[in-house]
Amino acid sequence: MSFTVALNFADGASSFIQVKPGELLLDAALRQGISLPLDCREGVCGTCQGQCESGRYEQDYVDDEALSPRDLAERKVLACQTRVQSDASFYFDHAASLCHAAGPLRVSARVLAVEQVSASTAILHLCAGQHPQPLQYLPGQYARLKVPGSEQWRAYSFANLPNPGNRLQFLIRLLPDGAMSNYLRDGCQPGQLIELEAPMGSFYLREVRRPLVLVAGGTGLSAFLGMLDAMAERGGCGQPVRLFYGVNQEDDLCEQARLEGYKARIPGFDYTPVVSRPGDAWRGRAGYIPDHLDAQALAAQAFDMYLCGPPPMIEAVRGWLAGQALAEHQLYSEKFLQSGR
Repeated sequence: MSFTVALNFADGASSFIQVKPGELLLDAALRQGISLPLDCREGVCGTCQGQCESGRYEQDYVDDEALSPRDLAERKVLACQTRVQSDASFYFDHAASLCHAAGPLRVSARVLAVEQVSASTAILHLCAGQHPQPLQYLPGQYARLKVPGSEQWRAYSFANLPNPGNRLQFLIRLLPDGAMSNYLRDGCQPGQLIELEAPMGSFYLREVRRPLVLVAGGTGLSAFLGMLDAMAERGGCGQPVRLFYGVNQEDDLCEQARLEGYKARIPGFDYTPVVSRPGDAWRGRAGYIPDHLDAQALAAQAFDMYLCGPPPMIEAVRGWLAGQALAEHQLYSEKFLQSGR
């Protein structure tokens, strides 16, 4: 038996290691070729400091000069003193290259299908089954895909969880003239190979301890599908989860049945589609997402907010937050530019 532990770094790189019961986190990393910074190995100097973002652990000894009571309350740890008690993820505030951590894996995946799920969006289904181990990534992270027949790479968030068969999903916006978009429309056939690099990105689901507000713009929904899959697999997260999903036109909405299905699988989950330029027949929320955020509710209770979508949406929500008297909150965000050009 061992625990799967993600080590996440400030440059967005991630490495996954196996930690034996009772093994120190630092020793497990070193055993698998990841040289986390260290000095005293006695819990005194603080050189190997990180922060646990999910999972259970205990620490043998931590000097109060290395980590203060506030640090400990914020789940900061010393890798040389940490013994994990479950699958977990840790963040280290330095680049992976500083500790010679392995970069993202490069693998080949076969196209299974391209499923058009709205007027402007498709899901690319891939299988990397020839890779000997399940690809590991955190819900919300992304992969870089090489456009077949070119030297161009595009980044897309995983829209599902890791699985033993390495079947992968990516929600992709179909642009009028873009490298990946043109390939998906004109050249993509089942069985073709696509190279990809993964995992990448510092936008991923942390351990849930307070209500969540998820804000997706367009295909930024992809990252949240992975997160919601993770919550659904566990039967919920113990907190209310509200998703706001913004698109330009109602024809751009996708995966509505899947979102509805989460209501039965994630207690306390609800979602609100928002259309910025609706047609006459649209009866839902219209305008922009900040128009529909509830300042009174967000002032009453601490919360965590995740934002994923185009930069104008991210900045609009950040601007709204800055102008409100809200409860304590943590904000995680990932901006993306139009993919496929």
